[in-house]
Amino acid sequence: MEISSGNTYKWAIRSFEEGAVFTAFDLETTGLNPRLDQIVEIGAVKFDRKGTIARFSTLINPGIPMPAEAEKINKISDEMLRGKPFLDEVFPDFLSFIQGTTLIAHNMAFDSGFINEKLKERWGKEAKPWIPPFPSLPNPLVCTLVFSREVFPGLRSYALQSLAEELRLPVSDAHRAEDDARLCMEIFLHIYNYA
Repeated sequence: MEISSGNTYKWAIRSFEEGAVFTAFDLETTGLNPRLDQIVEIGAVKFDRKGTIARFSTLINPGIPMPAEAEKINKISDEMLRGKPFLDEVFPDFLSFIQGTTLIAHNMAFDSGFINEKLKERWGKEAKPWIPPFPSLPNPLVCTLVFSREVFPGLRSYALQSLAEELRLPVSDAHRAEDDARLCMEIFLHIYNYA
């Protein structure tokens, strides 16, 4: 595979080389609209040049039934979500987990869009049981979808699973948040090792 130099995220490669901590994360949701749909799973892997530091994974009760179309993709059912914590219970731990790290996601606009929408909904709302420390993510962001298009031009698909196959990365649980987060980390490391 021909590798070209990607310009957008040269800063991220430099930062990683200098020892910065990164967190690859992924969300599973009830749909595609962050204003209407809810987060049902967060998976994240914190790492640096020395390796994996920690993992974060939780199912989240969305407070609404899981739509059949979403369940077909992520294999998360209402039964699996019953009795799980609500987002307000999980958000503080997730924000603490990612604090001070550079965030990586495949199609960052989707994942950060959901997180930012949920932060914005809770920002300054006295009635909520938990108020976030900021209205949107303050972390530097890296999109492996954009980065892989720059570094590996001409592939037939840049979907996460297709890219994993192209790069010969193992997939164990497609469309589940923690495994997709691990794949984002491995794609970033693959780019780093060959850049």
